[in-house]
Amino acid sequence: MTRSDLVARLAERFSQLTQRDAEFAVKTILDGMSEALARGHRIEIRGFGSFSISRRPPRKGRNPRSGEQVLIPEKLVPHFKPGKALREAVDAHADAPDALPLTIPTNNS
Repeated sequence: MTRSDLVARLAERFSQLTQRDAEFAVKTILDGMSEALARGHRIEIRGFGSFSISRRPPRKGRNPRSGEQVLIPEKLVPHFKPGKALREAVDAHADAPDALPLTIPTNNS
């Protein structure tokens, strides 16, 4: 699913939202998540999963063209860990591939 698919689904599912409002909502949420991760915060969405920052230590690599060793600096990268409900939904859905769309159960419904 792409970002535009998500916007289209939101606008379709919630008739009170225009396509433009759905686009703004998705952009606002994703921007907020990106900013929080950039500041080093952890994001947890119950029933879906959590996003955190992982540290990749510096290491030695090789330049594929010349074969010379290169020092690759430390990196901070986003990491996603799926929640139990998402893992179970994906696993259950894997048994029935024709059963689209995938829905994740929430405590609110």
